[in-house]
Amino acid sequence: MKLLVPALPELDRYAAALRRGGFWADNIRREVSAREELAKIDADPAAFVASLDDREAKAGPVILPDGSQVKRLPSYRRWMWDDGDGGHDGGFCGQIGFRWQPGTSSLPSYVLGHIGYAVVPWKRGRGYATRALALLLPEARKEGLAYVELTTDTDNLPSKKVITNNGGTLVERFTKDDAYGGGDTLRWRIML
Repeated sequence: MKLLVPALPELDRYAAALRRGGFWADNIRREVSAREELAKIDADPAAFVASLDDREAKAGPVILPDGSQVKRLPSYRRWMWDDGDGGHDGGFCGQIGFRWQPGTSSLPSYVLGHIGYAVVPWKRGRGYATRALALLLPEARKEGLAYVELTTDTDNLPSKKVITNNGGTLVERFTKDDAYGGGDTLRWRIML
C-alpha cells in the first residue's frame, strides 16, 4: 500500500467509492460531504483534484456540521492505494488527510485533530489505515511539528488500534463542541 497525491487518472476510482456509499470525504459531515464532493467532481474534475492540496488554505472557510464556518488551515489529502488489490475500484482503498497550523503543533479549538483517515468499508481490516498513518507521519514532521493529535469516538476500537500501533498515547477524554454534535471523544497524541 502506498499514498498517492490525488490525480485525474485515479479520480474515477475515488468517485466510485463515494457513490458506492459507506465512505465519506469527511467523517464528520458524512453523506453531505460525499454529495458535495461528487458535485464538484462532476462540475470540474481538474479543479476538484487541485483543491485536495491546499497548503496555503486558499479554499475558503470550512463548514462545520452545525453549519457554522471557521477559518481553513493548510491541508492536503492523500489516497491510499494498493496496486495488488484488484476489484471493481482498482487500487483505491481510502484516504488520509493532514492539516496544520504553521509555526506551531497546536491547533485551533475548532479543529479536532491534525490527521483524519477513512478506509472504504469493503477493504477494512487489512491494515491500510495503520500503514497510511505510518507513511504520513514523516511528512508531518517536515512541517516542523513536534507532535500530531488525532481524535476518535470512545467506541472506535479499530481507529484506536491504528493510532496506538503508530505510537499514539491517550491524552484526554473530552466532550466535543456543540458544533460537532457533542459527545465523548478521545484525544491521542503521536510524538514526532
